[in-house]
Amino acid sequence: MSAPQNRKLFIRLIGYWKPLFSSRYLLLTNTVSCGGLMATGDIIQQTREIRRDSIPRREWPRTGRMFLTGCLIGPFGHFWYKALDSRFPGRGMALVLKKVLLDQLIASPIFGFIYFYGMGTLEGHSAVDCLKEFRSKFWEFYKMDWTVWPAAQMVNFYFLSPKYRVLYVNVLTVGWDTFLSYLKHQAHAEKAGEIEETDSASGQRPGMESSDPCIEDEQ
Repeated sequence: MSAPQNRKLFIRLIGYWKPLFSSRYLLLTNTVSCGGLMATGDIIQQTREIRRDSIPRREWPRTGRMFLTGCLIGPFGHFWYKALDSRFPGRGMALVLKKVLLDQLIASPIFGFIYFYGMGTLEGHSAVDCLKEFRSKFWEFYKMDWTVWPAAQMVNFYFLSPKYRVLYVNVLTVGWDTFLSYLKHQAHAEKAGEIEETDSASGQRPGMESSDPCIEDEQ
């Protein structure tokens, strides 16, 4: 394909996706992209668990729950960054640092709460159990958050147009969502691996146990 044809194709593709970032569709774009990329992170994490622990099958309902929870987080991110840019317009370094600090102190804990509460609710846990899990895993989540997001948000607030903020965060969070999936489901994966080893030692075929450890409620 010649260079002029490549350029025409590129311009045509831009014409297709550009409306997704208009004010009319931006909320939908941010919501669906957050859900889709969170589901992608879970698929990556489950692939690691399958290879590492010989878990017999992939749990698609878990990926679906990640998608739905991402669709809850997306609108919050949309309106949070909109409010932040409205309150602190501009790209001066002092403003950028202020936005990063506010994002870490306010938005990050809220994101974590929505994630653990949303996932727990979709798994059928009570509000009290969701809160207990959030408290037990919050500091591990928050410490990791501080190692990843301040630098990433410096780039976001300094270089990018406000309408691309949530998409930028969503793309970066494919790796972050892999960690979130691990943090949320680590007890499930460890228990599944232990049962797999027990079944192998006793001669029982994997996957024939009376209950599925991957969907058992967390204690």
